[in-house]
Amino acid sequence: MKGSPTPPRLDSRFRGNDGGVRGNDGGVRGVDGAGLGNDPFEDAELAQKVAGLQALLREMGQAVVCFSGGVDSGYLLAEAVNALGDNALALTAVSPSLAPEEGADARSLAESIGARHRLIDTYELDDPRYAANPVNRCYFCKTELYGKAIEEAASLGIAHVLDGFNVDDRGDHRPGRKAARERGVRSPLDELGFTKADIREAARRMGLRVWDKPALACLSSRFPYGTAITPEKLTRVNRCERVLQELGFRVYRVRYHDELARIEVAPDEFDKLFRPGVREEILRRFKDAGFTYVSIDLQGYRTGSLNETVKQQ
Repeated sequence: MKGSPTPPRLDSRFRGNDGGVRGNDGGVRGVDGAGLGNDPFEDAELAQKVAGLQALLREMGQAVVCFSGGVDSGYLLAEAVNALGDNALALTAVSPSLAPEEGADARSLAESIGARHRLIDTYELDDPRYAANPVNRCYFCKTELYGKAIEEAASLGIAHVLDGFNVDDRGDHRPGRKAARERGVRSPLDELGFTKADIREAARRMGLRVWDKPALACLSSRFPYGTAITPEKLTRVNRCERVLQELGFRVYRVRYHDELARIEVAPDEFDKLFRPGVREEILRRFKDAGFTYVSIDLQGYRTGSLNETVKQQ
């Protein structure tokens, strides 16, 4: 894989230059398509982390980035393109557990960054161990994903496969980390001490439009452990989450409890649920999707709410 002779330096803006991201047309533009800022890093610790990341990526020479389209892998990919040019490749897994609109968003973001991008099909749902939805479900998913990524990397002669795992991810139930260790997948953001806040700030200064995008999780995370996962159930959940999106909610989850759908939204968006016509629209469309009952979680949205019982054990 040939690299660009002079790959674009996204971070040059932090030094007061007006460089941008290489587009597919060979031009240079901001990642969000708008003008570029020239703000220097005020946080010396974050500036050091960014410099360390750039140095690490250049040292690797080539890399495949497991890319979901969220802020973590999006920022890592942008820095990889910045450091490696065409020697960086974004790889996005496509399966029923990925909402179709998220796949489309990933394609659009990769294009705006100027990254080489490939979509690969993964078949975790064909694995009965995954479909049974045990507490280590993510291990089987990541084993499938990382296996495909390593195969793709090997076919291109690339030694390094990277993901967007970071310091803040350490606190949650993450059985997929075992798969990463087994497969030799590296997590540069975690290695260099990036927190979620660090990533968002670095992405914002870089001009990435996803810098404030709410956290992503696959649709299978909406099911209590032990509830079997099927493509049909995933489709039902996705239909209902799209309803909330269309109604203007920014942060939301629909948790699947057989006949009952449990809605999580950010507490500061609770009032939207009771605006004229909204409750009726949610009930109608959730029932059309196959749910008998619809409830609201008064704790509101929180990452990994279905892991709460695991942590208590």
